[in-house]
Amino acid sequence: MKPEMITLKHGDTTIKMPAASLAKLAVASVFAQVLPPAANVQPIYPHSVPELGAVWPGQGGFNAGLVAARDDVPAHYLIVAYQDAGSHEWGGRGVEVKGISKTDGYTNAQVLIGNEDETKYPAANACAEYQADGHHDFYLPAAAELYHCWLSVPELFAKDTWYWSSTQRSTDNAFYMNFGVGFQGSSDKFDELRVRPVRRLFI
Repeated sequence: MKPEMITLKHGDTTIKMPAASLAKLAVASVFAQVLPPAANVQPIYPHSVPELGAVWPGQGGFNAGLVAARDDVPAHYLIVAYQDAGSHEWGGRGVEVKGISKTDGYTNAQVLIGNEDETKYPAANACAEYQADGHHDFYLPAAAELYHCWLSVPELFAKDTWYWSSTQRSTDNAFYMNFGVGFQGSSDKFDELRVRPVRRLFI
């Protein structure tokens, strides 16, 4: 059923709109004139986005910026944990883990932590165990997410070390990020490198 349309004319201008829309505009106009000035305030949004690198209150860490939607993951803000979660092996040397992504660290975490064999992945586990501000959904970032952090908030990371990503390169190696020079490379999964948990905030 088509909505009832109303045509408004003023001089040479003609506007055609649904009657319901015109009624809403009329009511809003009346309220704007009769309510006191205090009522004419800016809308209140549920989230106020902090500056890049600033603490995001209640979210477990720092604002690392907006990550664009990719595949089936909607756009979201990346939250970097308040602190590193120690130095750990990547784990699983000699094992080519199937389903590991270059961009989706959250999915990587599910694959590594939810594996059905007895292989251990200490770096991913350390991030999954991290908790802050009541949040328990942190994970080891993928290679692209670490690069995003280097572009957006490199000051949050130590410059004299290397940080594991959750992205493997081969059966024996996985990707890391050095924030001192912005270099991504790969290292033996037996090596103990620094890890920094992250989580997603969808708005």
